[in-house]
Amino acid sequence: MNRADQPSTVPPSPFAIANIRRFLAFRLLFGVRFYYPVFAVLFLDFGLSVSQFAALNAVWAATIVLCEVPSGALADALGRRALLVASGSIMVVEIALLCFVPLGNPPLVFTAFLLNRALSGLAEALASGADEALAYDSLKAHGREGDWPRVLGALMRWNALAFVVALALGALVYDAGTLQALLRVLGWSNVTLDPQTTMRFPLYLTLASAFGVWWAALGMTEPGRRPAQAHGPILSSMAALHLTLNAGRWILHTPLALTVIVGGMLFDHASRLLVTLDSTYYRLIGLPDASFGVIGAGIALLGIGVARLAPALGRRSPRFNFVLLVILYLSGLGGTALVLPLGWGLPPVVLLHATLLLTGFLVSHYLNAITDSSQRATVLSFKGLVFNLGYGALGLLYTGLMALPRARAAGSTGSELAVFQGSLPWLFGYGVIACLLFVAFVVARMPAGWSRGLVIVEKF
Repeated sequence: MNRADQPSTVPPSPFAIANIRRFLAFRLLFGVRFYYPVFAVLFLDFGLSVSQFAALNAVWAATIVLCEVPSGALADALGRRALLVASGSIMVVEIALLCFVPLGNPPLVFTAFLLNRALSGLAEALASGADEALAYDSLKAHGREGDWPRVLGALMRWNALAFVVALALGALVYDAGTLQALLRVLGWSNVTLDPQTTMRFPLYLTLASAFGVWWAALGMTEPGRRPAQAHGPILSSMAALHLTLNAGRWILHTPLALTVIVGGMLFDHASRLLVTLDSTYYRLIGLPDASFGVIGAGIALLGIGVARLAPALGRRSPRFNFVLLVILYLSGLGGTALVLPLGWGLPPVVLLHATLLLTGFLVSHYLNAITDSSQRATVLSFKGLVFNLGYGALGLLYTGLMALPRARAAGSTGSELAVFQGSLPWLFGYGVIACLLFVAFVVARMPAGWSRGLVIVEKF
């Protein structure tokens, strides 16, 4: 028989499944936002303070905390697609609020940002768990759940490339001076741009991507048997409550699941707080605003390298992964506290981004492998709940701690930057204490041999 006539033994790619392609598009467009390179300074340039920025993001986290688990249970009871479509629709509204709110009225601007943070948190809660559960169960319906690490790796690589484009373009269009110079080179010297106009350009681009999120969700289908949505809202709500209680009990009585979720929160919340303040940190170490996008794009490329490393880490021991994450986490927090000037201050930020990427991969890898399909979205929502409880609580604590350096910096030039600098050593000390408490928790509460459950993950 001619080799060309022999049947292929190579299994089809998991990306041939339509839901996987839509999942990748949904995640990329939902997470890669053009205003990220100027996220913190965008709030300041709209007239808000650093304290208001931290408080608003605490509102964002609190909204997720309130909606996370109920939305996950509803996804398992009613269907994941419905919640993803709702999430995409809400994203369109929350970005449109910032695109069109008029300036010059501080209470109105703050209200618009408050609504934006609340709606953004709701959209995040509706999508959290539902998108991942739908994609994983789409693979499982085809007998391909072992391909989940490949999907996560592809997501990380595409995410890195998308961030390169979004961060570079977002910072470029935000800077009025750079855009004005570019227009002069193109011969459009008669067009005048001011900072109050260009600071909305990244928001306009993000609004376009929000419509893409909505489109991706509309094209998804429920894998396998459809949930019991025909039973009516009362029975469906009771089913969601039952799922919530069962999933919560399962997590508390499954040492591996509990440790993965709590450990993931440990590395996620402080890293995420500092990453959201990247642009303020860059100003603090003396970098120009126009460089933020280039720096962000360079850091985003880190995702390609991490995507190659992460699957190998899934086959290492939990102890090895924990020690690696502790080193990255504390080195990042400690390095930012030193406030090294210019390029010397960038490596700590890179370490924090690497911590977030590896934490996200390992938590998803472990939890999906050990969780039953019937409660997958609910368990993943509990994970999101714990992560955002940590993030929101730290945001409130951070806001309170900033009162001390603010009192010392009152009346000084650049007082907001001085306040930010004074808060960084507190975050490093907090990280050290949190790591020690987690180790004490594992030693005191986890039974011997709890990590042997990871052997099922190591087969992938």
